[in-house]
Amino acid sequence: MLLGTVLVLLLAGAAPASAHAALRGTDPDDGSVLKQAPRHVTLTFTESVGLLADSFRVFGPDQRRVHTDEATHADGRSDTARVGLPGKLAQGTYTVAWRVVSADSHPVSGAFSFSVGKRSATTGQIDTGPAEDPLTGGLHDAARYLAYLAAALLVGLAAFALLCRPADPSPLRRPLVAAWWTLLGSTVVLLLLRAPYEAGTGPADAFDAAALGRTLTGRPGEALLARLVVLLLTAVFLIRLSRRRGPEERPAALAIGTALAAALALTWAAAEHASTGIQVPLAMTSSVLHLLATGVWLGGLVALLLTLRRSAGDDLPEVVPRFSRIAFASVIVLAVTGLYQSWRGLGSLSALTGTSYGRLLLAKLAGVAVLLLVAGYSRRWTRRIAAPAAVTRAAVHERVPQPVGAPAPPQEPGLSQEPGGPQETEERRESETPGAAAEEPSASGADRDARRLLRRSVLVEVVVAAVVLMITTVLTGTLPARAQAEAAQQAPAGTLPPTTQATVPYDTGGGTLTGRGTVQVTLDPARVGENGIQAVVYGSDTGLVVVPEVRITFTLPSRKVGPIDAELTDQGGYWGTNSVNLPLAGNWTMKTTVRVSDVDQVSVERKVRIAP
Repeated sequence: MLLGTVLVLLLAGAAPASAHAALRGTDPDDGSVLKQAPRHVTLTFTESVGLLADSFRVFGPDQRRVHTDEATHADGRSDTARVGLPGKLAQGTYTVAWRVVSADSHPVSGAFSFSVGKRSATTGQIDTGPAEDPLTGGLHDAARYLAYLAAALLVGLAAFALLCRPADPSPLRRPLVAAWWTLLGSTVVLLLLRAPYEAGTGPADAFDAAALGRTLTGRPGEALLARLVVLLLTAVFLIRLSRRRGPEERPAALAIGTALAAALALTWAAAEHASTGIQVPLAMTSSVLHLLATGVWLGGLVALLLTLRRSAGDDLPEVVPRFSRIAFASVIVLAVTGLYQSWRGLGSLSALTGTSYGRLLLAKLAGVAVLLLVAGYSRRWTRRIAAPAAVTRAAVHERVPQPVGAPAPPQEPGLSQEPGGPQETEERRESETPGAAAEEPSASGADRDARRLLRRSVLVEVVVAAVVLMITTVLTGTLPARAQAEAAQQAPAGTLPPTTQATVPYDTGGGTLTGRGTVQVTLDPARVGENGIQAVVYGSDTGLVVVPEVRITFTLPSRKVGPIDAELTDQGGYWGTNSVNLPLAGNWTMKTTVRVSDVDQVSVERKVRIAP
């Protein structure tokens, strides 16, 4: 029964293509030097993006923020972001920090620079604003995980009660109510945290009325409001379900419950991954089915565990096979939809090890490997529990045929059809089958052992499944490999690789203003061939300082190239050169050595990316 659950966690939660917007290009180009000041800054993304009140922050050569117009979409295209600049810009280097919200509701941010006339000779470190508030991000991720988990439990527990029909559903009632309240609370938290999560600010901004108003008019906010409405309708349904009197009401209850579960799953599909990228209608349908099947399986496991622990268990030989058939159908749905979603998100097998998305998928596979071992034991004990029901069904059909026309024995209403009544029949059966009474305790003990062992294995599966679901939550917040590849392939022709800027802190232990500080290193254009380097040394008081020597070397460990000495020279205020030849693309190690006296020096290493 449970062996097929490994397919669920292998394929569950894989995000489709372009699940996050990736920056395709900038105008002006990153690292470019312009003869005339631009009138606009325009960003182009791989998918539609939403704009914030503070989507652009532009800083001038003096490190002060430049006044800009309100951010808009360029030429009405939803995959662009544009901001107007003042009419006159001074010469020097400008830094542009940007932040938008991708169509799947995740914020995306970054920064780049361009220069007007010429590059600034010296630039201090610019605070471009928050990328993400750690507390807000942590609370938002926790609420997302609880929402996924609660939805799975809510759908699965209700489905187990309706489809598996345990004789005593009372063990499921409290967990069902707890799942409803947890989903309600996590949805409210997500709604309040939406504005600070998008802006990268602290949780206190969750109670900003203006920000909350903007949230309610956006697609993620509308989806969360719809989820609250569906939850209220679900509460009414669950109350009526608890008062159900007969099996004749079960078809209607199944229809209503299925519609509510599908509407609940649609609140995720309409605002997150499935709503963007290629084949959106098919992707949203696949996502809804995927979420429903996950809930039926994961919540059903929890329901089975509760039934095994708290129920008398007389109906288990019937309940367990029913859940086995339902779980098998869920696995088929999960396999088909999960493979499709994985194809949309991964793109290629090489992305498994070459991207963060692929490595997270491998981490999920490690959890699945553990489930393979546990599921084998679960299947063994499931068969033992289901065996008595199979024997009973077979015995019903093994009756001795009566001659045609033979008179039926007299029978009182409510009594056994065998002569002598129930008591006499039982006594006769015991006398006709000597040793049966002695064998019954042994069989009952074996059944109890099978149930106890099944409880343990299912408990382990539930725990491991919860861990893998957590990894899946992180996976859905990671840029898919296909989107990353699309952004790289669709970069405008002729765009130069970005200039690499690195801040290298140093401490020679000299105990003076020049003994501690930072080196601002600019590598231009950070690609194969000739490169220029400028290294500006700042002291502990953030002022420029003069040091006897700055030396920078480059090594490419993967190809055993280097060290290549940049041979910097004192350019009067900074150290630099325009003739560093880096022959290969890859992740180079840049070693910066700062000497402040004849005996005091220190070396610090940093990784830099050299593009082809």
